[in-house]
Amino acid sequence: MAEALQQLILDTLDQFSVIDDTRTLVIPGQTVPATSQDAQIAILGALNSLQSREMISYETRETSSHALTPEGAQIALEGSHEARVWAALPLKGEGEPVGVQELRRKIGDEAAKVGQGRAFKNGWITKEGSGFVKATPAIQDNTQIELREVDSTGTLKAGEKALAELRKRKLIVQRKGQWFTVHKGLNFSTSIAKPETDLTVDMLTSGSWKNATFKKYNFEADGIPTSGGAFHPLLKVREEIRNIFLEMGFEEMPTNSFVESGFWCFDALFVPQLHPARELQDTFYLSDPSTSLRPPEDYYKRVATVHEKGGYGSIGYRSPWSEEESHKLLLRTHTTASSGVMLYKLAARCRGETIDEHGNVGYSEGDTPQAVEGDGFRPAKFFSIDRVFRNETMDATHLAEFHQVEGVVADRNLTLADLIGFMRVFFKKMGVTGLRFKPAYNPYTEPSLEIFAFHPMLQKWVEIGNSGMFRAEMLEPMGFPKDVRVHGWGISLERPTMIRYGINNIRTLVGHKTSIEGVETSPAVMF
Repeated sequence: MAEALQQLILDTLDQFSVIDDTRTLVIPGQTVPATSQDAQIAILGALNSLQSREMISYETRETSSHALTPEGAQIALEGSHEARVWAALPLKGEGEPVGVQELRRKIGDEAAKVGQGRAFKNGWITKEGSGFVKATPAIQDNTQIELREVDSTGTLKAGEKALAELRKRKLIVQRKGQWFTVHKGLNFSTSIAKPETDLTVDMLTSGSWKNATFKKYNFEADGIPTSGGAFHPLLKVREEIRNIFLEMGFEEMPTNSFVESGFWCFDALFVPQLHPARELQDTFYLSDPSTSLRPPEDYYKRVATVHEKGGYGSIGYRSPWSEEESHKLLLRTHTTASSGVMLYKLAARCRGETIDEHGNVGYSEGDTPQAVEGDGFRPAKFFSIDRVFRNETMDATHLAEFHQVEGVVADRNLTLADLIGFMRVFFKKMGVTGLRFKPAYNPYTEPSLEIFAFHPMLQKWVEIGNSGMFRAEMLEPMGFPKDVRVHGWGISLERPTMIRYGINNIRTLVGHKTSIEGVETSPAVMF
């Protein structure tokens, strides 16, 4: 059918040079011209196929016509509702008036309801007593006449106003159509043999390629989209925050130790052994292996002493020290555990120790403290962005596994004002301004501050981070000089990601409900 229709178009062009109106064509297998819209759609398919080979060109002509609705078709056959009401009544003075109920019985409820008002409006009927009678002996049913004209011609000589009235009454509907004017193309031929699309080995061997017609290649056409990988939104935001840290001169900490001991995760940070965060409902503990290797003995004793008895200006927690609690293995609840290890290594020179190429701390040769210039301290700035684990009940804003962004700054004589100023600079680079700070409590920082920012979408102040200055009970057992202060702060990675991408349920950001298509199409984020 398609090839026969293409051949018809080519033969007609060959005979007449142009096809002014494709509605004059008679499709193969048909006996009447192709005036219907379905026939023109079939012709359009043939024209597009021929045009792709530059055998023809065509212009589209738009048409507009009207067709009767089922109600309009009934009126064209039986007359309008108002005419049927008039016909059912006696002429005034020549019979008994017809009441509403009898009129409905004669012509039906719908015709009586609609036709009664229009008949009164046209002056065709009048009320007499409790019934109706004809007001005129003869009428002209213009609605029926117009509908019959539309049915035969698709339009009205009376013009658009009359058509609009019929459309308003839902007696006709407008239908748009198209037809085409066709001309010969650059490669016009009466043959519809398809051009070759590939140069094959057989064609080269036989030499048939010399006489073959090849399809023209469109080198500007888009290729098939590649299905390469894509960065998850968390990774995009992570990279942006990481770049901010590097721009500010920070060094990234190694944070690949997801499993930590209770000592490094809590004790070394001066978190009491009876703190609620260490209970089973908040922390994941390992069952096999369940205990860790012992930390450096001298440091371990200093930490145990400051917890149990105090020191460095502190009275400690005055509670019994449990080695069993200290050696438990757990999934780290915060990356501050890694910060504590890095700070312990940073203080090695202050203690007269060395750090080998693998990051291990030990004494210099002869097991004697190494002589260092001054007290051996050097300022440092560290950061990390990695996963932490907490035994949380999962909901729209909480997961048992999430990412923590953490930074620490160690230098002499730092103050709380330095911390607040640094926070303002750091968050400004993330696009967050107008910060507010609220005093808070953390076991290992004093003073401690919660950081708040105004959320324009929620129209309220929301907490975006926590910060503070590490306590002397944490720093001095490591070996830091008394004038060294360390700033520490942390934020989650998921919360800024959710805000940036307009996500209101964290389970659609991470987990089995994550949209792969959303990951592939999510834009890069710029703070």
